[in-house]
Formats: sequence, structure tokens, C-alpha cells
Amino acid sequence: MKQYVFTILLTAAITLSLSWAVWRVSLKYKLYPGIRERDVHKTPTPRLGGVAMFLGVLAAFAVSSQHPYFAIFWKDPAPVYAILAATLLIVVVGVADDLWDLDWMIKLGAQFLAAGIIAWFGQLQIFSLPIGGLIIGSSWLSFTLTVFSIVVVMNAVNFIDGLDGLVAGVCLIANAVFFAYSYILVRDTGSSTYFNLASFIAAVLIGVCIGFLPLNWSPAKLFMGDSGALMLGLLMATSAIAITGQLEPTVLDPEGFGRSQLLGAFIPILLPVVVVLLPLLDFGLAVVRRMSAGMSPFSPDRKHLHHRMLDMGHTDRDAVLIFYAWTAVFSLAVLLMYIGTRENWPGQYWIGVVFGVFGAGACLVVTLLPSWRRKPAVVAAAHDEPPTLEATR
Repeated sequence: MKQYVFTILLTAAITLSLSWAVWRVSLKYKLYPGIRERDVHKTPTPRLGGVAMFLGVLAAFAVSSQHPYFAIFWKDPAPVYAILAATLLIVVVGVADDLWDLDWMIKLGAQFLAAGIIAWFGQLQIFSLPIGGLIIGSSWLSFTLTVFSIVVVMNAVNFIDGLDGLVAGVCLIANAVFFAYSYILVRDTGSSTYFNLASFIAAVLIGVCIGFLPLNWSPAKLFMGDSGALMLGLLMATSAIAITGQLEPTVLDPEGFGRSQLLGAFIPILLPVVVVLLPLLDFGLAVVRRMSAGMSPFSPDRKHLHHRMLDMGHTDRDAVLIFYAWTAVFSLAVLLMYIGTRENWPGQYWIGVVFGVFGAGACLVVTLLPSWRRKPAVVAAAHDEPPTLEATR
């Protein structure tokens, strides 16, 4: 665990230093676009934070290659090089989009290419699903499912990037929970070492988000842009596939693993989905909304979940903190289910269920509070208005 903590702190320090440098250079050479109609911020702000984040990731991998504790995933470096190549591609395209606003087809094509590099050259694919011992029999089906999963998560994370500190904080919470899950899962499956690629990627992303948040917190000095958001989505999906999609289904059999018959077999695939539940929900709603209107699913608009939060009366910071709370509640609820069943806690997974229900209830109250406050004010204002001509007839 000390080596993972070292990785987090090192990555955070490097990312913070590089983020400050990128911010200063962007201001000096005016490397920032104008304000768009859908933007929440009012002053032009540099969007090249993804460059600093990528360099932080690159530095962390470079250090790990010289560290004996991480030698286990460097014995076969092909997956690591594929991940870094795909990340570089997506960052380059993201930077180009942040500066010159590329056509959505170009960006989508680059996303599929990056996902294909990981699945084909890195051989990180969803070979099995821990649901009743399900094995994906076709190599092409496995490849296709992997590529589409990575692309969906990339776009889901990118879609919620609309408020200061939103993506960095949500991904920080999600990766912290996923790191804990992957660390425990590897131990439970009888591995001789706790060091693995999935946990390392999660630790690196925790460090990246910690290092970037100081310059991204409201009022933000620097945005991560498409390059940073797509990179986070790419690496989060890859880390989930690197552990969950690679496990032998028999290892996660509820009978042999000593977990609940009802939820035990579903938790290993449920948690990686839950940690990005809000981004996936926003992405799904956006696709349905835009296609129903005859538009491209990637056409920008101002109807994302965070925009709706602002329209309800929340401030920027309040909306971000509420998103943090929702992410933490859902992620921790499933993690508690997992820990409760493996440790045979009283009630097993019900502790996680109860936590999730009460947590979701509290989040719902806080989310809807401005709407409840506004209704009495609207009614009072209506009573104070002078009668109209129609009313006096």
C-alpha cells in the first residue's frame, strides 16, 4: 500500500507543478478560445489542463518502470505501451479540439482508434463477465464490446465537464472507490501480490485529479478540456477492463467465493459501472434528447445535468458538491455491499443497501431544495401582483 500512496503523492505533485506551468504559458501566449453560448464561465480560460494531466500520467508510468514493486505488469509491457499510445492519441486530438473545435466525426473516429489500440495491441479485452460464469466465446465480440465500452465511458466523462472542479472531483471519488475495490478483489482472488495494472492506473488517476483540482476549483484558472476529460474516461474504462473483464468466472462463483447468492456474482461488474453512473446517465439522456430532436448525439447543448442543477437555483459550487455526494453515495454503497459479503458482516450486503438508500434520500433532498424554496416565493409574488385587465372583467 505504501507504494501506491507514493504513486498518488508523486503524480499529484508533478501534475500540480505542470498544471501551473501550462496555465502560465497559456496566459502568456493567449492559448484559450472565446466564450461559447453553452459555457457557464464568463471570462476566457485556458483549456489545456489535459496536457499537464497526461504528462503527470506519463511520469508516473516512467517511475513505475524502474520500481521493483511494479515490475509485475512491466514483464509484458505491450498492454502498458498500448495504453500510453492510446492516451497520447486522445490527448493530441483533444488539444486540437480545444484549440480549433474539430468536427465531432473526427473526434469520434479518434476515440474508436484509441480504444482499438488498447483492445487489439494491448490485448486488454472483456473476455468474461462475472455473471453466472459467462464467457464471451467470440474474439470479435470481445473486441467489439471492449471498444464500445471504452468509447462510451470516454464520452460519458467528457459530457459532464461543464462546471469548475466537476470532472476532476467526480473522477477522484470514483477512482478512490475503485482502487479500494480492485485492491481487495485482487487479494480475495488469491494473487501472490497486490500490485497490478488496474490498481496502479486508479492510483495514478487519483494523483492526477488531486494535483489538477487546485487550479480547477471555482473560480477555475485552468480547464482540463476534452484532452483531460477523454483521457480520464479512457483510463478509467481501461482499469476496469484490466481487472473485471480478465477474471476467470469460476473465481467469482458465489458458492466458492463465500458471498451472497443474490448480489455476490454481480458486484464485480456492478461497481465499475456505478462509479461512472452519473456520467453514463448524463450521456444517455443527452443522446436520447438530441436524437429525438433529429440532431447528432454529439451536438453541444445547454441541457446537461449540471446545467439543470444551475437552472434549479444551485450555485456552481453547490451543484459540484451535490454531484460529488451522489457519486460517493452510489460508489460507497456498492463497495460496502462487497466488503460486507466477503467479511460476513451481519446482514452482509444490506449494510450497503441501507447506506445507499439513506444517502440517496439525503442527496435528493439537497438536490430539490431550491425548487421547494422557489415555489412559495413564486406563489407569494403572484398574490402581490396587481390584477390584470382580464381579471377585472
